[in-house]
Amino acid sequence: MTTQEECEQLLNSVGQIDILVANLAEPPMTGPVQNIDNDDWNKLIDSLVHPLMYLVRAVTPQMIERKSGKIIAITSAAPLKGIPNNAAYCAARGAQNGFIKAVGLELARSNVQVNAIAQNYINNNTYYPDDILDNEKFLDHVKRNVPTNQIGKAEETAELAAYLASENCNHLVGQLIPLAGGWAT
Repeated sequence: MTTQEECEQLLNSVGQIDILVANLAEPPMTGPVQNIDNDDWNKLIDSLVHPLMYLVRAVTPQMIERKSGKIIAITSAAPLKGIPNNAAYCAARGAQNGFIKAVGLELARSNVQVNAIAQNYINNNTYYPDDILDNEKFLDHVKRNVPTNQIGKAEETAELAAYLASENCNHLVGQLIPLAGGWAT
């Protein structure tokens, strides 16, 4: 979903949306801030920030009208702590996080709960392909930096999203829930 039109077409083909889970991913571009290329910067914003806004903007009117809905963004814990040589990625993910907090407050009185799962060190092929997970140096890094001493399972993200989407979660609004093995605290 890279344009508002694509989001509108999806909405028209699906109809009523009760729950939106926006799981946008783009591998981080690493390097010092002075070497950030404008095209790389724009790619991160175009793939992480704009589609989130397009999707939320597309589903919000019907959720407000029904006074019911859940919006869950899968974001990153990276901007909560900051990662050297990842300024562009942290900026794009930070924009997502700020957007979710603001929209959560904006839609709360319409009974639409908006939250984010800010993950890091969760096993998925976009960020942790097998060659990285098998790398001894990376595993040592995890043991030194992640209090749980491990990479989390993707199922943990799914289970947390299922709770946020449930009828048992109506009082949590505009929150960024770190799912990072204690790394972000």
